[in-house]
Amino acid sequence: PRHAHLRFLTRESPPRALSFVDPRRFGSWRLGGAWQPERGPCVVSEYQAFRENVLKNLDDRAFDKPICEVLLNQKYFNGIGNYLRAEILYRLKIPPFEKARTVLEALKEQERRKKDPSLTLSKKVKRRQENPDLLELCHTVPKEVIMAELLDPEHSDNYVAFKDWLQCYLVPGMSSLRDRSGRTIWFQGEPGPMAPKGQRPRKTPGKKNPQLKADPEAPSPRVAPRASKQRRRAAVSPPKSEEKGEEKEEEPARPRKGPARGRRRVTAAPALPEEPLGVQRSRQTSARRAKG
Repeated sequence: PRHAHLRFLTRESPPRALSFVDPRRFGSWRLGGAWQPERGPCVVSEYQAFRENVLKNLDDRAFDKPICEVLLNQKYFNGIGNYLRAEILYRLKIPPFEKARTVLEALKEQERRKKDPSLTLSKKVKRRQENPDLLELCHTVPKEVIMAELLDPEHSDNYVAFKDWLQCYLVPGMSSLRDRSGRTIWFQGEPGPMAPKGQRPRKTPGKKNPQLKADPEAPSPRVAPRASKQRRRAAVSPPKSEEKGEEKEEEPARPRKGPARGRRRVTAAPALPEEPLGVQRSRQTSARRAKG
């Protein structure tokens, strides 16, 4: 298949292939039968071990950070990525920059309630389905993607189905911020008390309105020089005096209501008849004598 950067072929005829498909080249291949030492239990295939690993290590300094940053810590949340953390926090209405220990310590009390002997197995399952906690959604939300094959590159419509499945990540109308590691987190509502200072949440732009259909009778727009446009207008539209036969008399300017703002309008003075040159000179000399 496409983007198969590593292939193991069998000796059968025809051979079968085990392929490592990685379209974005995020992954790596190492020999060995277990996770790397720095990774915790898988959130999907090792759910109970994953849950115990988180709850018994809440004293770790890693949980002093915001919950959105801790969800990317593969030592405790092995398999949770950027879009999954946004979807999980959105479903539980947890602010992304709430302290992780504050969010997770409340689960210890829930663990005690689940061990109540008076509750039957069916009641426990019903409670878990109606009110799942953060760690349970870390298990079920990735399973939704896997079971529906939303990220399967062999399906042509997988990306459309994946976008329809998303409720928060990249969804129009949601807010976004960058955490301290530089990753963008999408959320709704308040970011939380540990939000980075100096940043304002940015709204994901909404969908653009569909373009209006072009008028079939209208000519297709073409870029034309300014001079040619002016010639067309002059040829198409004759002057108003030719159309109507006579020009309209200009209406006198009406005085504006209210106080005048800005510059005052300057009105031209009426032209006076010219005086003879001798009269002008005699007036100038008399004006000088009066000044003296």
